[in-house]
Amino acid sequence: MNNDIIRLVAKIVESIDDKLGQDIVVLDLNGVSTLCDYFVITSTSSTRQVKAIVDEVEGKLMEEGISISHKEGYDTGKWVLLDYRDVVVHVFHKEDREFYNIEGIWKDATIINIDKIIDDNI
Repeated sequence: MNNDIIRLVAKIVESIDDKLGQDIVVLDLNGVSTLCDYFVITSTSSTRQVKAIVDEVEGKLMEEGISISHKEGYDTGKWVLLDYRDVVVHVFHKEDREFYNIEGIWKDATIINIDKIIDDNI
């Protein structure tokens, strides 16, 4: 595991948690996909909260000098994707998360213990 990437994942998870993101899941895609190394997935029950989580993640990472590669979906606030190259963040409205079932699509990925990531890296 690349420690810099794990620290990035920890910062993302902490930022999501600070804005009360629900059901945070980290999927390890190493060996499963060449798309990225990790997905961080969360959801909430309002589009306003989706945007608040996205703003928090972007702001905290910008403070660290980490810039986003690509962003999609912010205008709708139903499913926002933040691409940080090695880590892709999915912030969903609860209903959209259930509909798209990212965890089910990537069922071969390993689910990472987020408590351990935060304890070891923050």
